[in-house]
Amino acid sequence: MTHCDQSAATPRTNLSALLGLDAATTSAPSSFFATASASSGVDAASRRLNALFPMTSLLSSAPCASSSSSSSSKPPQQVLRSASANTSSAPAASSTSHSNSSNISSSSNGSSKSQRSPTAQKSNSRRRGSLKHTQSLPHKMPYKICIIGSGNWGSAIAKIIGNNVQAHSGVFDQHVTMYVYEEVVNGRKLTEIINTEHENVKYLPGIKLPSNVVAVPDVVEAAKDANILVFVVPHQFVINICKSLHGKIAHDAKAISLIKGIDTTNGIQLISDVIRDELNIEVGVLMGANIAGEVAAENFCETTVGCANVRMGGIYKQLFNTSYFRVNVVTDTIAVELCGALKNIVGVAAGLADGLKLGDNSKAAIIRIGLCEMMKFARLFYNCNDFMVYFESCGVADLITTCAGGRNRKVAEAYVQTRKPFQQLEAELLNGQKLQGTLTAKEVYHVLSEKKLTQEFPLFTAVYQVCFENLDPQLFLTSL
Repeated sequence: MTHCDQSAATPRTNLSALLGLDAATTSAPSSFFATASASSGVDAASRRLNALFPMTSLLSSAPCASSSSSSSSKPPQQVLRSASANTSSAPAASSTSHSNSSNISSSSNGSSKSQRSPTAQKSNSRRRGSLKHTQSLPHKMPYKICIIGSGNWGSAIAKIIGNNVQAHSGVFDQHVTMYVYEEVVNGRKLTEIINTEHENVKYLPGIKLPSNVVAVPDVVEAAKDANILVFVVPHQFVINICKSLHGKIAHDAKAISLIKGIDTTNGIQLISDVIRDELNIEVGVLMGANIAGEVAAENFCETTVGCANVRMGGIYKQLFNTSYFRVNVVTDTIAVELCGALKNIVGVAAGLADGLKLGDNSKAAIIRIGLCEMMKFARLFYNCNDFMVYFESCGVADLITTCAGGRNRKVAEAYVQTRKPFQQLEAELLNGQKLQGTLTAKEVYHVLSEKKLTQEFPLFTAVYQVCFENLDPQLFLTSL
């Protein structure tokens, strides 16, 4: 199989037959969308689109499907320690009870157990049963916030959180702590600079932070008494931070991860699963087309919160939503987080194409192939069958942004032009930020190779080979 295409033996067909639509449906698309938008906005459209275009039939019939031999075999979910681990036990969001605060989409695959395999349902039950802090436990407001991380993205989010807790004083404590890895900048401690000048001069210069955001160099001290932990550090540091926090956080603490990556310390895991397993707390995620500098400059963008707990989804919306940073909440945390991790691999591929000066057509093809492989990976390993998630900010939007201007694209382009090692380019070009795409490509390739699925994911495999096996970038596209 090449690209995401069908087996050569499968004939092409028209769109209506491919998607199983009747003539009446395809003859009046404008009336369909008008009806969907008139009923209850995005959520209604999601439900109608899912009814018309079920992910399982789309992926098994359309060009993004795997070959018949692989689709008929048992999905290799057992290779992932946390595969299909959706913690949702909350009911779908009500259009009346949450319309003013959360806009939580109930169209995700996490809202219906029938869409999960029996193995996945057992895994979900075990995870829910292992949590000390369940979704039903009430919380005595206000919520105290701790931001764990202070890079450019952490600092941009600190600006939003610092302002929003003041705007929602009845919901959140006014004092926000931010864990800052202590560094010396121009002879002064970075925490001292942030707390006196209210600016992260190293990672987000020129942007003022609210004065109620206080930098703390000790993560345990920063997280003390916090009810919401906002994780926004490079994913390779998560385990050690969680081990430091184990047994030292509030009894009712919850976490939300803004970290785009995958961990392979104990078998391949989502970062939210690492946090959940280490701290035994409920974890949501936030992913989207969010370049930190643009968010900090208050340029309009969107983001996606994945949260199985409907009530907490509304709280997270209040914590993050602004006029320029629009938040939509869905219940499928797994698909949202996978998009955030896997798109970095595609960003590296786009950078290789830019370095080779292949033009926009080639980059568009890479984005399409990459999206297919992201969707296929999510379906095979996590049984994610709701394709509407990919039309959220965490999906197509984040993928486009990453391939147009992200750090992974930037470093990959420089690699083609200079042939310097990726690690050296990371140090030279990213001002202390970490390159995520190459590491994620290595982690994903490990599991694909173990399950003999590398040929099913030619783009993911080719990126790994360029980064770690010295494949000539000139040969990159031929391998697709």
